[in-house]
This record gives sequence, C-alpha cells and structure tokens, in this order.
Amino acid sequence: MPSDNIERAIKRASGEAEASALAELQLEGYGPGGTAVLVEALTDNRNRTIQDVRRVFTRHGSSLGESGCVSWLFENRGVITVETDAAGAEEIALKAIDAGAEDVKTEQGYVEVYTQPQDLEEVRKAIEEKEHVVLAELSLTPKTTVLLDESKAVQALNFLDQLEELEDVQRVFSNIDFSEATSEKLRART
Repeated sequence: MPSDNIERAIKRASGEAEASALAELQLEGYGPGGTAVLVEALTDNRNRTIQDVRRVFTRHGSSLGESGCVSWLFENRGVITVETDAAGAEEIALKAIDAGAEDVKTEQGYVEVYTQPQDLEEVRKAIEEKEHVVLAELSLTPKTTVLLDESKAVQALNFLDQLEELEDVQRVFSNIDFSEATSEKLRART
C-alpha cells in the first residue's frame, strides 16, 4: 500500500483531515474466466471508489454487476489457518472438529478450519492450546469454486492484486480455484 494512502488514513482517523462521513460499499461482478468477485470498500467518496473499481474490472475484460449478482455464491464463515507438517494435520483436524468446526481443509504446510461465525473464537481457543494459529477471522467463503487454467489464473491473480491496491478497497473475495499443477507453476514464477 502506498505511504500516501497510509498517511491520509491516519490523518482522517486522528481528525487532522476534514471530517467526512465514511461509507461502506460492497461491489460485485464477474472476473476473468467467469469467476465471482466481491469487493468490500470503505470510502469518503462513493462515486470515485465505484469508478476506480469499475476501471480495474474493465481493464481485465471483466464486468461490475448489480448488487446481489454474486453475493449469493458466498457465505459468512469463520476461517482459522494453522501452519503444520503433514503428521500434525490430522490431529489439528480432529481437535477442531471436536471443538465445533464445520469443515477442515488440509493443504501442503497448513490446515484451514471453517466454522460458523459464532463458533470462531471457541474453536480458535481449542486449537491454540497446542498449535500456533496464523490467522483467525470472519470471511466470505465461496460455496462453489471455478477451476482456472494457468493463463486465466495469472490474469485473475493480476486482476485481484490491482483491486486490492486501490486506496478504498478493504477486502476482495473470489471463488477462484487452481489445480495443484497450476499452483506449482505459479509458485515457480515468483
């Protein structure tokens, strides 16, 4: 994030800048490969933010949609990320399920635990007794995902990066998924 944006945010929060009403926006649309994209923004100028987001969508051959066009594809859930080796993943999964987790996804080097929003803190505490929790937050998770090939994956990742770089954008959610082979190729590029 550019330092000017950080300084401007600090001035607004401390009251140094002119007081202005901040508004929350949720913008939705379709990204590269027909993926669903949800953008949460906090802005003092609604029109500027909508135009900035629309410009990024347009540059990537994507389209900003009407309210509700993709939000139904996401659900509010608690997400807990724990770093672990393959041997400890099963133990973490069992402990999380015993504490009330709905789902557990084991990936290379980490475990993601999904909970109902109200159960997030209880499950996090149960896991933290023996493991280091990297991240625990409420998030919008996709109900279904869209599997992209390597070329579309690169385009989609560039698109999401540009959205996240916008000054007023707080969080970006998408239902993008990659095959393991595509993920390996993308990691090799960086």
